[in-house]
Amino acid sequence: MFTPMGLDHVVFRVRDQAAAQKFYVDVLGCTVDHVNERISLIHLRFGEAYIDLLPATAEAPAAAPGGVDHVCLSVRCDDLEKVAASLRQRGVTLDGDVVTRRGAFGTGPSLYLRDPDGHLIELKPRG
Repeated sequence: MFTPMGLDHVVFRVRDQAAAQKFYVDVLGCTVDHVNERISLIHLRFGEAYIDLLPATAEAPAAAPGGVDHVCLSVRCDDLEKVAASLRQRGVTLDGDVVTRRGAFGTGPSLYLRDPDGHLIELKPRG
């Protein structure tokens, strides 16, 4: 019926769109691809996929209970330990150290970090 091709997008409800956008652009290297002002939706390009940012509301709060545990972003890098050290120097909150984990593209190093709203992001180089 269909062939899986990879992550298309993930949508996060965020308390402060400007702070979230700054994190995803400055820390993770996203670019602003499109802004839908009608619904206050920011589409950020991360490789082939989007990370979308919507403002949190009382009905749909940031990091809502029962929501996404984490999102794994596939990256290209030679040394994830150096990436972790650089992120720490920049004040980014890391959840632990570089650890070997299994992902869609094989087993290898990965790193967890938190965005300004506390969403858990995994960075995992493609092997």
